[in-house]
Amino acid sequence: MHSLSRLLRIPAGAALLAALLFGSQQTAFAQQVEAETSAPFTISMLETVRTRGYVICAATNPLPGFAQVSPEGLWSGFDVDLCRAVAAAIFGDPSRVEFRPLSGQSRFAHLTMGEVDLVVRNSPWTMSRDTQYGATYVATSFFDGQAFMVPDRLGVVSAYELEDVTICVASNSDSSRRLEEFFFFNQLGYDELLYEDREDLAVAYRSGECDTITGSASWLQAIRRSMPDPGSHSILPERLSKEPYGPVVRSDDVQWEAIVRRTLYALINAEEYGVTSVNIESMMSARTPAIRRLLGVEDDVGEDLGLRTTWMRDVIRSVGNYGEIYSRHFGAAAGTPLLRGQNALWLNGGLMYAPPVY
Repeated sequence: MHSLSRLLRIPAGAALLAALLFGSQQTAFAQQVEAETSAPFTISMLETVRTRGYVICAATNPLPGFAQVSPEGLWSGFDVDLCRAVAAAIFGDPSRVEFRPLSGQSRFAHLTMGEVDLVVRNSPWTMSRDTQYGATYVATSFFDGQAFMVPDRLGVVSAYELEDVTICVASNSDSSRRLEEFFFFNQLGYDELLYEDREDLAVAYRSGECDTITGSASWLQAIRRSMPDPGSHSILPERLSKEPYGPVVRSDDVQWEAIVRRTLYALINAEEYGVTSVNIESMMSARTPAIRRLLGVEDDVGEDLGLRTTWMRDVIRSVGNYGEIYSRHFGAAAGTPLLRGQNALWLNGGLMYAPPVY
């Protein structure tokens, strides 16, 4: 015991020096943490937005069906309605939102600098985007992926029927590589018509230089809507890639992240429960606990988020449920229906699924 004590004994001067060094390191670390976690975002996003009086939402412009602006300056589209849903959740008023069109190059910079509150645009969720920009994808609002569009005169209803066709595709792109793999594995023949610019691809397809065109389904939908006879072209159901889209927020405010996420989930759950903007008043008397919680009739599911009891009811009343939003911008009423496919509810064979409300 005596020899062990002698080995562990530290001279008083050395101990004092070690304590001073350790203390200074702690102080430096604390100062670093304080500097990294302080301004400019010391106030919560919810408080900032409420004080300002409106939500600032970044979207793409134009991408028909998702976001576009009329000559009168009015925004509309699938992504636009998601922004309005967030405004309705916070203020009970879907009009209290300002839209800012952002290019692909600057979409996350404006978000992390605090110039916009959330980004809702066609930016696929990838690992690098989820880890490198100080931004967080809260959930998937639209499942996209590489698809084919064909004129109905071709008589094709599946990508597996594409044999000996000429396909317009972007050169030196992931789309071109996936195309090659798809036709190789399925032992189908095809010819490529390559262009560097996507607009050139659209022009070539419109002029009939290729039998089909490939790219993300959302982009193909935009091309189809711009054609003289959109109804004579179809987007085939198969997908060659995974491109999930969804609202993006900064990574420094979990409350704001939860509000945006739960707003989207409220839209999905509302469709699952059969609650629409049309029948919402009659559904208030429903006896199903899940519906009563969704509409704020039973339990307060807004308190933990810093929102009022009726916030989900206000969202649904303002923009409808997920199915209503989809139908409004991609259904028959839009003139160019886009099959829901993966964006159908899980009950109907799709991927749209939201955690329950409780």
